[in-house]
Amino acid sequence: MKISDIKAFPISFPVPADKSVTLGIGRSVKRDAVLVRVETDSGIVGWGEAHHGRCPGAIAKLIDTTLRELVLGMDAQDVSGVWARVYKMQIGSHGMGAAAALALSGLDLALWDIRCQVAQMPLYAMLGGKNRPIKAYAGGISLGWQAPESLAEEAKTYVDQGYKAVKLRVGDTVSRDIARARAVRAAIGDDIDILVDANTNYTLDDVRRIMPAYDELNIGWLEEPFPAHDLGLYQRAAKLGRTPLAAGENHYTRFEFDPLIASESVGFVQPDLSKTGGITESMKIAAIASARRLSVNPHTSATAINMANSIHFLCAVDNPGYFEADLTLYNPFRDNMTDKPSYVLDENGCVWAPEGVGMGLRIDEDFIAAHPLIEGPCYV
Repeated sequence: MKISDIKAFPISFPVPADKSVTLGIGRSVKRDAVLVRVETDSGIVGWGEAHHGRCPGAIAKLIDTTLRELVLGMDAQDVSGVWARVYKMQIGSHGMGAAAALALSGLDLALWDIRCQVAQMPLYAMLGGKNRPIKAYAGGISLGWQAPESLAEEAKTYVDQGYKAVKLRVGDTVSRDIARARAVRAAIGDDIDILVDANTNYTLDDVRRIMPAYDELNIGWLEEPFPAHDLGLYQRAAKLGRTPLAAGENHYTRFEFDPLIASESVGFVQPDLSKTGGITESMKIAAIASARRLSVNPHTSATAINMANSIHFLCAVDNPGYFEADLTLYNPFRDNMTDKPSYVLDENGCVWAPEGVGMGLRIDEDFIAAHPLIEGPCYV
């Protein structure tokens, strides 16, 4: 069964002003995604999601031209062979690096979807796992920079829905971040896990000054205080307090995760299946983390495809951590793109993988056609 066609679909929707969220990378004005459709000569079609890289048109072009030409005619079930060819030609040697990793991720997810359809198995079973409860935290583009009182009120609504953990967007000023974290802790109590995400917007001095407050408030993790390439800063910051660091959504392939994990600077590992190389690579990253007794806590991206695949992935590894539930106020890519939700929260604050073949969802191609690419940045 050979790959007969590959097509990328860059899609977008504008974020209404009253549903916009401000965080360390700016204010959200639109949401983007790149879907990948792989067709085989037997008629089986698989779907994946490549992260948009804040330039979805470029990622889609890379898929439609270079990746397509590299793997057209290859065995659709040889996911490792396809992965190795793209890595050699586009990441490991004179290629597009991070952009190619995003593109390859979408292709890889689509190929696993095809494998599952051939075997008529859900993805978690194809990966050697079983459907099981996965703890979830309230995340996505939510709980952003706002007045402490309104942030605390928003966090409490998620706890009232059943979430046992919430993630706040920090990376503002130290004093404002502390005020927000204190307000949320007072509102939701000591039994709910509070995680914080700086979106790479801290300096080392910011971490030094804010760590005592995060330690006092029993913050579960400080996510991405610095850009991914600043490994030295992560190592220095890890010694400034008890609150563990988390990172990984901007690390690509096991070759970037291996030194990060070996540095012992992070307590939580966060690969994004639509960024780091798809299912094939994320399983290897999970194994590296498992050897260090670290959990994997995937960063989830814009659409139901990434969200559902992430839960299946967590059901198949021996070191599952949190699933990032998307509490974005307005996200039709989550709510309207597939025939059913990618996750539902149970009474214990956990999610389960959608049942069915592959990721357990069917894609509405009319919806995709109705959301063409909107050029320009998604954060301003």
